[in-house]
Amino acid sequence: MRPASALTVAAALALAAVPALADPDPADWDAVLAEARGQTVWFNAWGGSAQANDFIAWAGTRVAEDFGVTVEHVKLSDTADAVSRVIAERTAGTDAGGAVDLIWINGPNFAAMKDQGLLFGPWAESLPNWALVDPAANAALTADFTVPTEGLEAPWAMAQVVFWHDTARVPDPPRSMPALLAWAEANPGRFTYPQPPDFLGTTFLKQALIGLVPDPAVLQAPAEATEYDAVTAPLWAFLDALTPHLWREGRAYPATGEAVKPLMADGEVDLAISFSPGAASAAIANGELPDTVRSYVLDGGTIGNASFVAIPYNANAKAGAMVLANFLMSPEAQLRMQDPAVLGWGTVLAMDRLAPDEAAAFAALDLGIATLGPADLGTALPEPHPSWMTRIAEDWAARYGAK
Repeated sequence: MRPASALTVAAALALAAVPALADPDPADWDAVLAEARGQTVWFNAWGGSAQANDFIAWAGTRVAEDFGVTVEHVKLSDTADAVSRVIAERTAGTDAGGAVDLIWINGPNFAAMKDQGLLFGPWAESLPNWALVDPAANAALTADFTVPTEGLEAPWAMAQVVFWHDTARVPDPPRSMPALLAWAEANPGRFTYPQPPDFLGTTFLKQALIGLVPDPAVLQAPAEATEYDAVTAPLWAFLDALTPHLWREGRAYPATGEAVKPLMADGEVDLAISFSPGAASAAIANGELPDTVRSYVLDGGTIGNASFVAIPYNANAKAGAMVLANFLMSPEAQLRMQDPAVLGWGTVLAMDRLAPDEAAAFAALDLGIATLGPADLGTALPEPHPSWMTRIAEDWAARYGAK
């Protein structure tokens, strides 16, 4: 390496003496917009869905057109990768100019970043489009897996667990975990779920635990604060009985929820789990599933939550990240996102807070032949504390992961 010249050293010392620029104030939105123009936002988001990737690309085009912000989608296979990068930057003393500007984040990853002081904010509740949501009517907008968001992340999509059944082969699907076990025993190889620690795979474990534990309220406390072995014993007994009757006898699992679609399309499985009520309709519209597939929920209800985006404490483009997050909450983006021909995800917006023409556009949207309406979905069950997701995924790997 070439040694630095005296001039270079002097310049570096001069720059070091210049105080760091203040973080943008989300309450001064005009100033945020002005600072954001010309910035590039490195949006670290799961890249496992072509439809979601296309939507993010579209959103990037729109914020470039309207606000002069460039969006670069860093396609993640695991959100923890982005979290690890921020942790590494803090360890290295990179407290500004970080490589991650915005993260699609949920649950344990959010809890970890919040606990370690790795998040910028509060900012989310100062966004202009926050006025279009109703957290009093939807508690999931301000609590992420029981952890209060406190303005450190902004919601951009609603999700609820549904199950899919191919009506051509299973007109009356099982509607409880014990019923699912009985059905699998009678129909071996016709059901599977993604392999934990995939998010959807661990969601199946949580949904099963909720349906099997005598008092689901215990799951709202941290796992270490409970009689963990006793609480989870029904789950392991259920999985011990279910696993030999899964697709490929439980010796292999789809890597992701996306990988389950071709199994249903090819007639290899008849039941599947999804975390999007509109996903089956979207997959039918895209030719990924036969039009005989429908969605249903369990009799005891299913888990629901919001998807969030958060800004690391050392992000380089905080203003641009807020502009993108605000756009994702806009009626334009939310309407497009809910269209089953695009994504089929649920909106975070409250219809009574929209302009009449905006609310009418949502009311007129055809949600698709496989999408359940609000009455059929029922009230979503709360997510367990994030420690449950981490702990049962680790235990699942020890019990069933090594083949």
